[in-house]
Amino acid sequence: MVLGLIPARYASTRLPGKPLVDLGGQSMIQRVVAQARQARLSRVVVATDDERIRRHVEEFGGEAVLTRPDHPSGTDRLWEAFQQLGSPADVHCIVNIQGDEPFIHPAQINALADLFGDEATAPDIATLVKPVVTAEELFSPHLPKVVLNQRGQALYFSRHPLPFQRQHAPAEWLAQHRYLRHLGLYAYRPRVLEQLTRLPVSSLEAAESLEQLRWLEAGYQIQCAETELEAFGIDTPEDVDKARARLAS
Repeated sequence: MVLGLIPARYASTRLPGKPLVDLGGQSMIQRVVAQARQARLSRVVVATDDERIRRHVEEFGGEAVLTRPDHPSGTDRLWEAFQQLGSPADVHCIVNIQGDEPFIHPAQINALADLFGDEATAPDIATLVKPVVTAEELFSPHLPKVVLNQRGQALYFSRHPLPFQRQHAPAEWLAQHRYLRHLGLYAYRPRVLEQLTRLPVSSLEAAESLEQLRWLEAGYQIQCAETELEAFGIDTPEDVDKARARLAS
């Protein structure tokens, strides 16, 4: 059984009440749930810290659980939600679907879920990567980059372009190397998700402000699946305007 969990916080510094923002007649969280339901998931549940979001999800026919408001990360919120659901023994994979990506494609979710099809070879953690196609992407600190080993496992994540090309000017880097971006969609074995919530903040995580570095420092392997599909997260009022324009076109 593959369980899709969607963390959705009400508080947001740049966009308070973000999950409830209207996008073309539907809330953002409603659109995320609708996209997730098209993937090969056995169940889709929203994990929220706010009664307004829980009530809204149930009103449009979704399933939601109310979690503590003080979780330091979405990972911790997911683990509490899984426990509230009774920690079903038949769940072999939990997919963490970002609650602020109303255009998440079901194929992106399936790409991770498929890695867990054979429990004997399934990874502990999996995530998505996408080829970098523009210099703006490459040098944006808001779009983490990742380097992989020959088995498709993450070696390191950074907000800086990796690798640094000593022999070439930065303007030439994209033509000289195939760079990869990290997309914030994760999947885990349930027992691994529990273990991740017990790890302390690591030095690399603190330096880059990337939670997945905590897992790498602790010795966990992160298998990566590649997608050509774009991600569109909503963090600001300007992003909301772009999303509405996209829906209206």
